[in-house]
Amino acid sequence: MNKATLIIIPLLLATSACADLKDAGRAIGTTTKDVTTEIGHATRDTTKAIGHASRDAVKSVKEDLTKD
Repeated sequence: MNKATLIIIPLLLATSACADLKDAGRAIGTTTKDVTTEIGHATRDTTKAIGHASRDAVKSVKEDLTKD
C-alpha cells in the first residue's frame, strides 16, 4: 500500500463516522424538542384549567355572598 491509500482510508472512515454521529445528534435533538414542546403544552393547558376553575369558584362564592 502506498502512503496516499494509508491516508485516504482513515479519512473516509472518519467521514462516515462523523455523518453517523451527526444523524444521531439530529435525532436526539429533534426528539428532545418534541418532548419539551409536549411538556410545555400540557403545563400550559393544566395551568389554564386550574385558573378557570379558580375563577369560577370565586365567582360562585361572590354570587352566594351577594344573594344573602
